[in-house]
Amino acid sequence: MDKKRLGLALCGSYCSYEKLFAALPPLLEHYELVPIMSDTAAETDTRFGTAAEHLHRLTELTGRRVVTTIAEAEPLGPKEPLDALLIAPCTGNTLSKLAHGITDSAVTMAAKAHLRNGRPVVLALSTNDGLSGSAENIARLLNRKHIFFVPFGQDAPESKPYSLQADFTKLDAAVDAALRGEQLQPILR
Repeated sequence: MDKKRLGLALCGSYCSYEKLFAALPPLLEHYELVPIMSDTAAETDTRFGTAAEHLHRLTELTGRRVVTTIAEAEPLGPKEPLDALLIAPCTGNTLSKLAHGITDSAVTMAAKAHLRNGRPVVLALSTNDGLSGSAENIARLLNRKHIFFVPFGQDAPESKPYSLQADFTKLDAAVDAALRGEQLQPILR
């Protein structure tokens, strides 16, 4: 049986990468992963690792070259369609762009190309302003057709009272539910 094609799009919440990489084994077992990174994620070195290390690790895990440009991402809609797209981690910046139809990176282009085919986009939030500046965009996308969320909650309420992060252990279950047209519940953990 052929595996379904799942786009795995990384944005710049670098502190979430270890949780993401730890959660990949079930996804690799169930899906053919097509790796995508925003240009910021693909070019920025941080205290959580270098861009080259993250690109190499993603390439090694998926066996595919990482899509990093708008031109490379555009065919994922019409020519090389995905069954689902998982944006993990999805930053507040990317969340805002999705809520307002802005396409300026490989990740947002992949989402736009994918949504025009009426296929599910799953968002795994990781944003320090989820309960402040990004709250309106979460609400805007919660009821949007074909957009689903990985269950999320506050990740450090004492030190970062507005921060939200997806439960990365639920990525596989959230994608599976989205492929059935369902939102994995509860959304808030």
